[in-house]
Amino acid sequence: MRTHGWGGNTPASDSEAIERILRATCELMDEGSPNPSILQVAKRIGVTRQTIYRYFANSDELVRAAAEHSSVEFLDDLASALAGIGNVSEAVVESIAVTLEMLRSSKRFELLFTAGTDNVVIAAVTSPEAVALGRSIVDGFDVDWSGWTEDDRNELVEHMLRTLQSFIVDPGHPPREGTELRCYLRRWVAPR
Repeated sequence: MRTHGWGGNTPASDSEAIERILRATCELMDEGSPNPSILQVAKRIGVTRQTIYRYFANSDELVRAAAEHSSVEFLDDLASALAGIGNVSEAVVESIAVTLEMLRSSKRFELLFTAGTDNVVIAAVTSPEAVALGRSIVDGFDVDWSGWTEDDRNELVEHMLRTLQSFIVDPGHPPREGTELRCYLRRWVAPR
């Protein structure tokens, strides 16, 4: 660990250094920079580019790590929002609505999920990894899954992901929000 730089506040460990680097990267994304450079991040936290390179090989690796870092925060917030919902239909509706609201309110996630021909996040929304992540969320619902097979829950997750993908690619004109979004989802998406 270097003893200078870091704006006069040297991290106590490599993990703290990585946390600061990722936080700075996320801040830059929140300010509208979809792919912050190593130089931008270094300037933000008061270190040299070489310091960033100690932890990340290039800016693509840095942005991927920032996205993963953000997803942990995102999943924690989602779990909190869904705690105590015991009805499958309400849990599905609320998880889709809360996810859309969180995506729309965060510049960082907006940049990651913006539709475009080269956007691998949108294209991979039903990948095995995405379904597995979705299953970890659905399995955490405070719901009695009696009568639901593994295939049923996997298909439910796929349907939820496809619904999210659709709202991300084309949010509607004007986009549904709040109560209107939840009413729409209850009517057309929620399993009965």
